[in-house]
Parts: sequence; C-alpha cells; structure tokens
Amino acid sequence: VASAALAGRLEGTGVEVVAPTVEGEREDNPEVEMTSANAAYVIYTSGSTGKPKGTVVEHRQVVRLFKATEEDFRFGEKDVWTLFHSYAFDFSVWEVWGALLYGGKLVGVPYAVSRSPWDFHRLLQTEGVTVLNQTPSAFRQLVALEETLGTGLEEELALRLVIFGGEALDPVSLKPWFERHGDEVPALVNMYGITETTVHVTKRRMRGPDAESASSVIGEAIGDLRLYVLDGRMEPVPRGVAGELYV
Repeated sequence: VASAALAGRLEGTGVEVVAPTVEGEREDNPEVEMTSANAAYVIYTSGSTGKPKGTVVEHRQVVRLFKATEEDFRFGEKDVWTLFHSYAFDFSVWEVWGALLYGGKLVGVPYAVSRSPWDFHRLLQTEGVTVLNQTPSAFRQLVALEETLGTGLEEELALRLVIFGGEALDPVSLKPWFERHGDEVPALVNMYGITETTVHVTKRRMRGPDAESASSVIGEAIGDLRLYVLDGRMEPVPRGVAGELYV
C-alpha cells in the first residue's frame, strides 16, 4: 500500500501495488461492527524476558481494569487528570480512560512542560489537577522542587491521588513529601503491573512508616485478580522463599 507519488518506485518488483486516493471517498457511516472483544491497542513490551513482543489488549480488558479499581479510587466527573506519558507507554491508557470513562477532564502535558518540574508544578496548580500519575523518578523531581521553593508557593495543589507506576518505587524517597504534606491527602498509591495484564496488577496505599522501608512494596492484587508466587515446578513456595510471580 503506497501513495500515488511513491507507487512508481515499486515497478518491476513483482508485488501488487495499491495506491489509495481520496477520490470517490464514501461519506456514509461504514457501520463497522464493534464488540468488547475487538482490539483496543497493541503495544510492544520487553515483558519479563527482555525480548520485545507485541501485546494486544481488548476493549473489555480496559473496561475490566477500571471496574476492578472503582471502589479503591472513586474516579468521577470532578477529577482532573494529566496526560503526562507517551501513548507508546501503557500508563497512558490509565490516564486517558481514567479521565474520559468517568466524565472527568484530561489535560495534555506539552513535552517541554513534562521535562520542567517548575512548569509542570505550575500546570498542576493552574489546572487544579486532582489525579496525578507518575513514575517514581519523575515524582522525585517534584518533591525536590518543593523542597527548593520551601514555603514560597502561592497556591496549594488540588491533588487527591498520586499513583505511581512504570518502575520500582524507593519508599525512602517519599520521606520528604510525607514530612511536608502528611500521608492523608493526597493519597500516594504504588501500583505494579505488566502490559500483558492491562496496565496494573497490584496496589499499595503508601503511609509515612512505609518511607522507612529499603525495598519497594507492591501491595496486594487489585479486586478481580489473584497472585501466586511459584517455583520452577509451578508449585507455591513457602512464605519468605523466593519464587516467580504469576497473575
């Protein structure tokens, strides 16, 4: 399939060339049949093997994710979300549909703003963002900025939820935030997941005492999932024994 301008370059290759044009374009609704089992998106991921592989996620699986977490987060039409991450990263699926499925507002973050903690902090203030999704490393930059600014902030943030994902969380890095804001509002939630299981698998509400831990705590399975730690024979391992996580 090629544009008309490029089709001539393929002459003599022995392949059939289709050069689509907009002439005679249909104006009616093609009425393509859609079901919940249709593919919503395909994302390539390294998974647990380090070898890239394509993962197909269906519409029903995205809906399932939010149905399973509704009770935990109570997303609604008053929430303001940021689209901070690239749509090549499935964390963006959580950001886009977390806002739109519940009638909330989605604020696209310009690339330059996403790379400037100061500008991003101002965006959070001016837009009244209530649900912020961040990798731990990006959030650390916000924490460092607040430490630098001290009490010079003119406005308080409207955040009610900060949700971490995409990389391991170092709980100690949250200590300055807890000392400044406490651990009630906004709630800081660590979520772990893999692309194959549709964005998130576990959740952990982080509290002040968690900031004393030297290792990441991924919490418990979200509502409709079950987790198992198994050995090489697919048998459950005793508590405290290393194994592999199965969802």
